[in-house]
Amino acid sequence: MSASHLAMSPPRIPPIPDPEVRPAVERRTWTAAEKLRILRAAEACRPGSPERGALLRREGSSSSHLSKWRRQRERGALDGLAAQPRGPRPTPPDPLAGEVERLRRENARLQARLAQAEAIIAIQKNVALLRGPAPMSAAGDGR
Repeated sequence: MSASHLAMSPPRIPPIPDPEVRPAVERRTWTAAEKLRILRAAEACRPGSPERGALLRREGSSSSHLSKWRRQRERGALDGLAAQPRGPRPTPPDPLAGEVERLRRENARLQARLAQAEAIIAIQKNVALLRGPAPMSAAGDGR
């Protein structure tokens, strides 16, 4: 190479990385029936055989899934293989909520009766004051 050839070649610019954000890979899920089918097919193959590896690749699974699904199957057959919902567990309803509501209604009813009784007593006091002291009875026992 001559010096004139080096002088004429354009400078090398490193490639610019792609700024595009790639979407997250969606997690694969299997139904309980699919898990059982894959387990049966994998158990029909010899351990470590190429057929087993081909089955796992075809289903998009791995050997760790198989061992996890076996444990789930041993714990509760098909029920253990059902998909578990993600996120926090919902809080169960309060068993005393109905009793509390019933007592609140009863309390409100009794408060209304009390207010009515107090109003009646106040009226009776006013009537007694307007009538004056009660006359003595004929027997004279002072009541």
